Amino acid sequence: MASISVQADDFDITGEINALKADRVDIGAIVTFTGTVRDLDGSLTSMTLEHYPGMTERELQAVADEAEARWPLQACRVIHRYGTLSPGENIVLVITMSAHRHAAFQAADFLMDFLKSRAPFWKKEETGEGATWVDARESDELALKRWNS
Repeated sequence: MASISVQADDFDITGEINALKADRVDIGAIVTFTGTVRDLDGSLTSMTLEHYPGMTERELQAVADEAEARWPLQACRVIHRYGTLSPGENIVLVITMSAHRHAAFQAADFLMDFLKSRAPFWKKEETGEGATWVDARESDELALKRWNS
């Protein structure tokens, strides 16, 4: 079963990978994605992520379970942070493991498309000019639609 965490604390990428593959010899592919707070123009001071405890975990678990149903995964781990984060800090970690790379890559891509467009997090970017709420981009919504066919 996929493992989901919604947490304020940072995560240890190597530790998470090692925990998932411990004592496993049936894993031939490990795909990871780490999302970080980006500051493209030097104006971002922080990003605050809010969520509804309980609801968020259920939604993330449901999409991770769907990934496991669609692809032959040996392991699946999603960690999403909340709270106030600075540019460069980790926000999200997705790890998928499978016997073959194709399944691991597709499952990770599917999970990230969901997280970017539908995960129940609210993001507020803060700059010297003030704060603004961030909406999902149209391109993220389009990316998610490809999995409906």
